[in-house]
Amino acid sequence: MVTVVLPVFAIILAGFGARKVGVLGPHASLDLNRYVSYLALPALLFDVMAGADWGNLDLMEFVAIFALSSTVIYGVTVVLCLFARNNLSDASVDGLGAAYSNTGYMGIPLCLLVLGTDSLPAVTLAAVATTVVLFAIAIVLVEAGRQTQPRGVAIVLTVGGSLIRNPLIIAPLLGGIWAAAGLPMPMALDSFLDLLGASAAPCALVSLGLFFADSSKESTGRIWSKAALLSTGKLLVHPALTWVLAMFFGLPPFLAGIAVLLSALPTGTGPFMLAELYGRETVTTSSAVMLSTLVSLVTITFLLYWGGYAELEIATR
Repeated sequence: MVTVVLPVFAIILAGFGARKVGVLGPHASLDLNRYVSYLALPALLFDVMAGADWGNLDLMEFVAIFALSSTVIYGVTVVLCLFARNNLSDASVDGLGAAYSNTGYMGIPLCLLVLGTDSLPAVTLAAVATTVVLFAIAIVLVEAGRQTQPRGVAIVLTVGGSLIRNPLIIAPLLGGIWAAAGLPMPMALDSFLDLLGASAAPCALVSLGLFFADSSKESTGRIWSKAALLSTGKLLVHPALTWVLAMFFGLPPFLAGIAVLLSALPTGTGPFMLAELYGRETVTTSSAVMLSTLVSLVTITFLLYWGGYAELEIATR
């Protein structure tokens, strides 16, 4: 577990140090985040969607349960934040802090370490569900919250126009169409997507470190209190809900174990990336990412120790 989490902190710390010593300037975080948002992450989303195996019904049930638990946690958090603040855009970003698992950067190596290569198809589809489903919902709500004109046709057209220009929505849709059409992936295009997509996670982590270097003085007690609440939802409530749903719908033990483990992951960089892109809740989101990642060293270690994961791994041999 430590070997999985430490590289995350090391990359964040590299960005933090680069900003503190002046190697990167005050606009580096925003520029790097835009690179991730408009180039690296869309390439990764397209590649994952275009190469996903959509024929396994057990995996589809797994994806449905994982996506449902994430969406419920997201929705409850948004509603609670609306009661507290009544700002849809900010509440939407906060919701991601409690529901968006770090499936890509931490989920894949952790599941490989604990459950072996048999877990990879499920983890890949969970990463798709996390990014595509939650991002799509969050972007819709953020865009809706930003509009000032009266509700009705005008706001629908405005939000719709923003969505069809958003590469984080278009890229996975195009990837899904590519997969549905059964089109082969040219080697040159595959290499291009692999190279570009592989830079998404480390660049997002460096951007987080850069931002944290500039905003650390703004992280008040109130912000850390909210980050603690979001982290509690992410590390405790989310996996508990996923376990209940997996048991209720009779998900096979191996897939149920993957779903719970992925739900117990800390908040990924996606919420921070979206917060930075729209200029909403950036300090709170960055604090939630840092805090949940640190605390997950304890919570995930406890889960692995008491959750029967050794027996699950043996059962797949």
